[in-house]
Amino acid sequence: MLVLSRRREESIVIGEDIQITIVDVRGDKVRLGIEAPASVCVHRKELREAIRRENEQASGIDQLPSVNRSA
Repeated sequence: MLVLSRRREESIVIGEDIQITIVDVRGDKVRLGIEAPASVCVHRKELREAIRRENEQASGIDQLPSVNRSA
């Protein structure tokens, strides 16, 4: 993991097209601004994990038993 120190209004660039800017710092909370192409999904980690769990549950419930097709 790369750890960087940044102040308000300073940015971090990832690749050629993702920029993360420190928007505000209040106590123990940091507000980030993220600029990324529309093709890049940006989620909070806990939300991404919740989506993954829901997808796993849905795929397990909706799976149909396999059918052996002999010709």
